[in-house]
Amino acid sequence: MNQEAIKDRLTAKFGQDAVLDTTVFRDQLSVTVIKDKIREICRFLRDEPDLFFDFLSFVGGVDKHPQTPRFEIVYQLNSSRHKHRFRIKTRVEETADGLASIDSVVGVWATADWHERETAEMYGITFKDHPDPRKLLLPEHWTVFPLRKDFPLEGTDDTPDLPPQKI
Repeated sequence: MNQEAIKDRLTAKFGQDAVLDTTVFRDQLSVTVIKDKIREICRFLRDEPDLFFDFLSFVGGVDKHPQTPRFEIVYQLNSSRHKHRFRIKTRVEETADGLASIDSVVGVWATADWHERETAEMYGITFKDHPDPRKLLLPEHWTVFPLRKDFPLEGTDDTPDLPPQKI
């Protein structure tokens, strides 16, 4: 099944309001979907026999600062049975406290576990209902998010572990 047909299946199941945007880059269609239905959409993509996206190969964040909404979450899906792949995205707004949140898809694909944890600690995006939100890469005492565009290159007072800058 081609990517356009997969997008049409999403639109037929969830309605025009659920599919916010589509883009094509290097022959790969990306479909931006509504954040509030991300878990339901992912479950549909996994469970539909003619789609059967049984493998989530990637979850990652994108900081679009200064755009609003600030963040984008990207999911790269693969079907081992049908040999097709599909990319979905969703937009996540930063709240007044500087954080953002979205539902976890670990219950749909176990492979989302570490991907979501890394995205959470690098961007400050909370994945609701994640079974193990511990940090993977950064020291526990760090309260900053180094992959955000507004993170200073030299670090902050909260990041004394960074090596000194050589000029």
